[in-house]
Amino acid sequence: MNVVAQVFAGVAAALHVLVFVWEALLFRRPAVHWGVFRIRSEDVPAVLLWSFGQGFYNLFLAAGTVIGLIAVNTGQAEAGRALVYYTCGFMILSSLVLLVSDRMALGREKGAGLGGVAAQALPPIGALLAVAIAG
Repeated sequence: MNVVAQVFAGVAAALHVLVFVWEALLFRRPAVHWGVFRIRSEDVPAVLLWSFGQGFYNLFLAAGTVIGLIAVNTGQAEAGRALVYYTCGFMILSSLVLLVSDRMALGREKGAGLGGVAAQALPPIGALLAVAIAG
């Protein structure tokens, strides 16, 4: 796995850790629930369980990518590549679900989630494209 692919995968993992912090640890703060996710303060209790669980999903996905990158660089390249490819593919598929939910205007105005779609999709796409281009 080339360095460019590893950097993109690392960025993807870092973004998922950031989202974990927002969703699981800081979600009650208005700067997060409103500023990031456009969830009104009065709706926070209703979505807090979702947010907490979703945050850990993002953390576990990031952990898989990081473990894969460590394996790639510590003599377990085949297993590490498989784990990074899987987690990057998972991130891309999850971004497609986010895109569909945005197009259906689930929970907020149509188009409001496109930044999140791009943030979730582009780094893992970059990682897999870097691998494909390098051959």
